[in-house]
Amino acid sequence: MVKLDIISDPICPWCYIGKTNLDKALEQFPDHPFTVEWHPFQLNPDMPAGGMDRRAYLEGKFGGKEGAVQAYAPVVEHAEKSGALINFDKIEKTPNTIDAHRLIHWAGIEHRQSFVVDLLFKAYFVDGRDIGSHEVLADIADTAEMDAAMVTKLLASDADTADIQARDAHSRKMGVTSVPTFIVANQHAVPGAQPPETWVKIIGEIMEQLDQAE
Repeated sequence: MVKLDIISDPICPWCYIGKTNLDKALEQFPDHPFTVEWHPFQLNPDMPAGGMDRRAYLEGKFGGKEGAVQAYAPVVEHAEKSGALINFDKIEKTPNTIDAHRLIHWAGIEHRQSFVVDLLFKAYFVDGRDIGSHEVLADIADTAEMDAAMVTKLLASDADTADIQARDAHSRKMGVTSVPTFIVANQHAVPGAQPPETWVKIIGEIMEQLDQAE
C-alpha cells in the first residue's frame, strides 16, 4: 500500500473540488494502492469560535463584494466542471473549523475519516449547515455510525485541540501554505485541486512501479 496524506480544511472549496476529482480517478482503479489519511489545516485559525457572517467575512477578505465575486469565479467554474455541487446561497456562516478537525481525527481512529470528510463537505457546501456547531458535528458523527453521545462529550472538552493545532503548525513549518496539499508516499507533494486525469496518470505510474517491484 502507498500512503496518501491529504492536508485539508472542510470549508475550503478547493479541497472539496480536489477530493471530488481524486474520487473520480480512484473509481477507475478499484484496486488502487492508496491508504488515505486526512490532516488538519485551518484556513482561518483566528476565526472567532462562533464563526462569522460569510458575506461580511468574504467582503472583508477580498476588499468588497466585487473582489469576493472575482475571487470565487474560478471556484464556481471548477466546481461545475468537477461535478462538486456547491450551494453558495445556502452558506450563511464561515465557521471556525477546529472542532470539525477534531471530529475528522476521531473518525480516523474508527477508520471512517474519508466518509466523515465527505459528510462535512456535503453539510457545508450542499446543505449550508454550520459545521462549527457541536450539534451539527454530533449529527454527522451519528450518520457515520460513530458514538454521537461520546463525540458530544468530547466536543464539550478541549480533547485533542492542542494536537490539532500542533499538526496544523507542523504542516506550515514544512512549507504548506495552501490546501489541498496531497503527499504521496511521504515523498511527493501534489498541490491544489488537480484534475482527474492527473491522478489517473499518478496512480497508473505507481501501480506500474509496484508491479515491477514484485
